[in-house]
Amino acid sequence: MPRRLTDTWSLGGLSIPNRVVLAPLAGIGNWFVRLQAKRYGAGLAVSEMVSSFAIHYRNERTLRELLRIHPEEHPVAVQLFGYDPDVMASAAEQVAAAGADLIDINMGCPVPKVCKTGAGAALLEDPARALALARAAGRGSGLPVTVKLRSGQRPGDLRGIEVARRLAGEGAVAAVALHPRHASQRHKGAPDYALAARVVEELPVPVMVSGGLQSAEQARTAFERTGAAAVLLARGSLGNPWLFAELLGRRAGPPSRAEVLAEIDWVVECAVAHLGEARAVHYLRKFYPWYLERLGADKLVRQALQTAPTLEAARSLLHETTRLELAA
Repeated sequence: MPRRLTDTWSLGGLSIPNRVVLAPLAGIGNWFVRLQAKRYGAGLAVSEMVSSFAIHYRNERTLRELLRIHPEEHPVAVQLFGYDPDVMASAAEQVAAAGADLIDINMGCPVPKVCKTGAGAALLEDPARALALARAAGRGSGLPVTVKLRSGQRPGDLRGIEVARRLAGEGAVAAVALHPRHASQRHKGAPDYALAARVVEELPVPVMVSGGLQSAEQARTAFERTGAAAVLLARGSLGNPWLFAELLGRRAGPPSRAEVLAEIDWVVECAVAHLGEARAVHYLRKFYPWYLERLGADKLVRQALQTAPTLEAARSLLHETTRLELAA
């Protein structure tokens, strides 16, 4: 029978209930963003990128906020980045103690401040270090290890694929998540799904695919064209957790205004629980635009939300705007 996104699968001996995964979202994928994805059906959620050094040296905010795992979000992976195998092993041990089910290592981040340390996409040029980091994470945590990487640094560069071959061939990872764009593309241009399909055929471990999956149609196309074990939803899921449910056949249409407003309220409550109200006021300003797009809010409303002094003021603005639009 043909594979379906609703099929269960095994990742390092861990049973994953379906093939729709929340990708790691740098600076965004905290516990309640992951829990939100799980509420709408995601089979696995991966944390935002966390510094192995910050964990190793027991940075208080990192441990309190970035290693916070909600009991209802399992199975969950924590993504680490770094360049030192000993530090990676130490961090992975603490991640396992925090309750993670998997360790993911970022080997694809193209941001210069990450790469200049030898982490992220810089590891595509250093396969020996990449292998040492993956082995250290497994040794330190006792958990299955995955990596997320890109095809290479620049057009025509396939060193990322070589790194994936070595990691999988030498048994250092349980799965590979491939973003089939080179690092210099960032999030622009068409992902090379034909390349992803070749990697899926070749590697002895499951391959998950990400990149360019803004809609259910795009995600289904990537899943079918690549033969990947799973699809990773990233930017396409921002302000749109309903995408998970749509891909799993749990809903057929877009959310109503009432559903969007209820979801914003849920996000606000979680942000307060996560950070406290004073910090949540500013933190949520990056979340509002994702949902306002679904509400069709005009520019003035968007600007007002970015300067709302309290969460109550922001909520009142959202609900009052929607009430006036519905009454018009």
